Amino acid sequence: MIQLEKEVKKVASVLKLVGDKTRLTVIGLLLKRECCVCELVEVFEMSQPSISQHLRKLRDAGLVKERRKGQWIFYSLNRESESYPLIEMLLKHIPDQQEKLDALEAEGKRICCD
Repeated sequence: MIQLEKEVKKVASVLKLVGDKTRLTVIGLLLKRECCVCELVEVFEMSQPSISQHLRKLRDAGLVKERRKGQWIFYSLNRESESYPLIEMLLKHIPDQQEKLDALEAEGKRICCD
């Protein structure tokens, strides 16, 4: 019984985290490819600290991974996370985010941090 409660609590925590529209969209983008913070700032038209805060929450929950390249940090979906099957299922119910990545590339802003 206690194990079941722990599992429910874990799932509820992930659902609460991705219940935020920005974080859910970030996860959808990261399903396609890794992104630098600067790219996400352009996509969402939000401040870098705000995007970094969303990414920190996702990273702390183990849903995303980060990779440093010089002074830049690139984020990707953590497919090894125990919550990945839930995330994968949820992403099937949101629109594909490729259009946002294509627009970023068309504007010449795909990787503005190299």
